[in-house]
Amino acid sequence: MFGIGFSEFIFVILAVLMLFGSKEIPQIARFLGKTMAQLRNATNDLKSEIQKSATDNGMDMNSLTGGISEEINKAKEGITKMVNPMDSITSSIQNPVEQVKEDIENLTGPIKRQL
Repeated sequence: MFGIGFSEFIFVILAVLMLFGSKEIPQIARFLGKTMAQLRNATNDLKSEIQKSATDNGMDMNSLTGGISEEINKAKEGITKMVNPMDSITSSIQNPVEQVKEDIENLTGPIKRQL
């Protein structure tokens, strides 16, 4: 957790208890929680303002990021093929097999089991 061990975490908790006391810790936690919420709200407001001004000026965010998204998708597909080559091998084998099955059924009709 956060790159520290259990004993280091206990030491930090004890140091905080000794510095602030047990009565002050809930107030500090509330203050930090409210600060994080305000920061998150300010970030969301700023983000929505930027998007609103971009659309008001006629800029389309999808056209700006469209090329990047396509390149990312191509890279994902390439990585998937490199990591799991059996998918591409399986699909390249299944397609001809399905074609042969269809050709046989077209020549002889549907295959029926004899009991």
